[in-house]
Amino acid sequence: MSEKTMRAARLHTIGGRFQIDQVPIPEVRELDVLVEVKAAGVVPNLRNVVTHFPTWFPYLPLPKLPAIYGLDSAGVVKAVGSRVRTGVKPGDRVYVNPGLSCGTCPACRNDDPVNCTSYTFMGYFGFGPGSQKIYEDYPYGGFGEYLTAPASSLVTLPQSVSFEEAARFGYIGTGYSGLRKARLQAGQTVLVDGGTGTLGVGTVISALAMGASKVFATGRNKLLLEKLKAIDPKRIHTIALGDGPASAAVMKATDDLGVDVVMQALGPSAPASAVVDSIHALKRGGVMVNIGGVSETLPIDPIPMMTQQKSFVGSCWFTTKEGQTMADLADAGLLNLGVFEHERFGLDSVNEALDAVEQRTGGFSNVVVVR
Repeated sequence: MSEKTMRAARLHTIGGRFQIDQVPIPEVRELDVLVEVKAAGVVPNLRNVVTHFPTWFPYLPLPKLPAIYGLDSAGVVKAVGSRVRTGVKPGDRVYVNPGLSCGTCPACRNDDPVNCTSYTFMGYFGFGPGSQKIYEDYPYGGFGEYLTAPASSLVTLPQSVSFEEAARFGYIGTGYSGLRKARLQAGQTVLVDGGTGTLGVGTVISALAMGASKVFATGRNKLLLEKLKAIDPKRIHTIALGDGPASAAVMKATDDLGVDVVMQALGPSAPASAVVDSIHALKRGGVMVNIGGVSETLPIDPIPMMTQQKSFVGSCWFTTKEGQTMADLADAGLLNLGVFEHERFGLDSVNEALDAVEQRTGGFSNVVVVR
């Protein structure tokens, strides 16, 4: 590598394998930072994205190929733009929130960037027609030695949070932000449907950090359920799917009251009936937040939702402010990041890392590309 180039794993064709290329180190613009990537998460859905995405989700734009993927990146700030004067400096340990917005639409001006019509995951996929412009401005994902990002996208990492742990922030933050949208309060109760999965484990530890008194969690693998319960045996109550409706187990454990919040974290292959069943686990006035990927159409009866004042909310990511709170909660010992089992791969082994994701141990496995 020369002083002006770096190594990056790039995808050249949909369905192809990543290959190592020499590419220019990105230039730092006035409000940007240059980050040397130390760890990048390999999300379970990445292989679907780079193999089947145009067929499955044609309305969500991908970056033009060849492209550097890598959604969750953590590393060290190497340089800052001329107008970045406070809050971040070379040498800082950071997580880069990959959710980028245009900065000028009504949602952005209302401090609501996740609802920007051009919202884009750097190193992954976009949500609107404006995503391609954002890709052009920030074309570098985590599977390279360096990337640039807006200074406003950085989460400062305390020494107690490793780069590998920070590379899991995307999935933890999705659960954390969903719980915030549900307005979870300390002492309330939560059901995490799909609690042993990648989204589920992050949501369970987030609920514990936020002070939930009871966290019910569903799953099919009883060994994983036991492992999950061991995180906090007093507050976590596990429910094995297949042993009967999850809602019945919740109602029995709550004297027919139900839970305050349901976090729906099931994957695409889960049946719609599981989502409907977990709605029945909500108490009057309860909130269900969908952060999962169940793809079947939901047959929801609106009358009980109205008469019992239940809510159904969608949530897809988290803000940088929420990411900073997560880092602070971890530093305080409230958000338990020690539950993850890190599987580390070098940049040359990105394809092997994708293979490893498919063999992961539920949501406890954390597959990362490291330097």
